[in-house]
Amino acid sequence: MDGFDQLPDSLILLIFNSVSDVKSLIRCRSVSKRFNSLVPQTDSILLKIDRVISSESDSDSLFLTLLKSFFNFILPKPTQSPLPNRTHTYPAQILSRFQRIRELHVELPAGDLQLEKGTVVKWRAEFGETLKTCVIFGFRLGHDGNYETEFAGGLKRRMMWTISALMAASVRHFLLREVVREHKGMEELVITDREGEGEVVMEKQGLREWREARESHVRMEEEEEERGRTVVPSVRMRMRHKPRLGATLVVVRAVKDWTHNGREADVEDADLAVKAFGNGVYGDAVRELLKARSYLLEMNSF
Repeated sequence: MDGFDQLPDSLILLIFNSVSDVKSLIRCRSVSKRFNSLVPQTDSILLKIDRVISSESDSDSLFLTLLKSFFNFILPKPTQSPLPNRTHTYPAQILSRFQRIRELHVELPAGDLQLEKGTVVKWRAEFGETLKTCVIFGFRLGHDGNYETEFAGGLKRRMMWTISALMAASVRHFLLREVVREHKGMEELVITDREGEGEVVMEKQGLREWREARESHVRMEEEEEERGRTVVPSVRMRMRHKPRLGATLVVVRAVKDWTHNGREADVEDADLAVKAFGNGVYGDAVRELLKARSYLLEMNSF
């Protein structure tokens, strides 16, 4: 009898939850019959995806693939064959070995945005049935006094950041739909990438909203399958920009969730922005941007 045989199942499961990494947990199953029976009960899981495979050419990045789908949506072809099955089945197949997932963190191999050299864009999006909120923070490294001329170039450039981030978030949300459907006890889903570019979050209420919506809206799923991403709803966004910092902050909310204006909206913006970036290396810049004048914009669903 070894030391592990004297430990109760609850303590071993606590250890497995601390390990969390799927590959390590699957290896643990081969240690003993007891481990083999306990590993599937782990409720805190980290799944690291080494490579995102798409139905497009291997030379295409995930972002190029979603851009193609965006332009096909704007300029649809007369006839279009159904898209082949995408990689959203891959995480579902791996995670089918676990029976009680409560918290799931999925790490993608890289970010989705391809930006000009020296440009950095970070974002955090919260989803339920569809997008609820998204906070986007962008800046350029080593900008000079001509920042407005060389980089920001006005509203158009910053809107491209925003659209790109929203599309990247909607692709990630779509990627894990089979996992959300199959693991009904899941209370939190977080999708990040190794480059730290973006984060998609679904909490308990958002997961419940998604399941209820999909049970009653079959056509919605068909539209998402064709696009290869979740539909982005009509949104309102408040944009703040400081040329001195060379930085922009955009807080996006679905129109249906927009409840306040004026000072109350400023407070909500601050809460969302600080929640997204306040405790990281960009916290000071984000707090400075929150003091800047904001511009209210609207965008239709796409």
